[in-house]
Amino acid sequence: MKLALFADIHSNLEAITACLAHDQALGADRYAFLGDLVGYGADPVAVLDLIEQHAANGAVVVLGNHDAAALGHPDDTLNSNARTAIAWTQAQIGAKQRAFLTGLPLIVRDENILFVHASAAAPEQWIYVTSLTEAEESIRAGNAGYIFSGHVHEQKLYYMGASGRPMPFRPVPGTPIPTGKHRRWLAIVGSAGQPRDRSNKACYALADFERGRLTFFRVPYDHEFAAQKVRSAGLPDRLARRLERGA
Repeated sequence: MKLALFADIHSNLEAITACLAHDQALGADRYAFLGDLVGYGADPVAVLDLIEQHAANGAVVVLGNHDAAALGHPDDTLNSNARTAIAWTQAQIGAKQRAFLTGLPLIVRDENILFVHASAAAPEQWIYVTSLTEAEESIRAGNAGYIFSGHVHEQKLYYMGASGRPMPFRPVPGTPIPTGKHRRWLAIVGSAGQPRDRSNKACYALADFERGRLTFFRVPYDHEFAAQKVRSAGLPDRLARRLERGA
């Protein structure tokens, strides 16, 4: 099984389309969308409809904090630009898209794999896993061989070392990482739709369970067109510039 993993798509149709084309060329046969399908970008309806099609074919989809906000759940952590984008998104989506979002779970467990948007320790609190302590809490709470998540917008990998404490590993895009079953792994796959590491290339990861390896990818896409659509929609210019600059 080759599992393609996407997070933080944020209504960026150009980015997710490019990532899907990339993983299909590599033989992906299963998909997981790790939350924050909407927010920030200009194509919430098209993105949700695309992901719903994949869900109908067996893809895993979990709820993110921007998705919950689009359903009207309060989120005090969102900044003013994010709140503006959510209000705009709420006016764009219809009953079909709201029904799809409403049905999304916070976590999905599939045998030895756990899918969650933020930390498995408290999925509903939208905790950013940015330290070894937070990584350890998520790994222990998830109690799975592989935890796949997003929320942080950057690509990161942790594994539980022989000492019983998590060890960080910085992935190199395109370089396969052996992920043996003798360890427990926490992979944060990065943002497809709004990367923030000063690269405007979209992020995703591909887990090849037959070969026991995980590869993180960066995929170029038409970020200029995506940014133009953000501006044309009347969304904050900062959101367009983030797509152009990757920061």
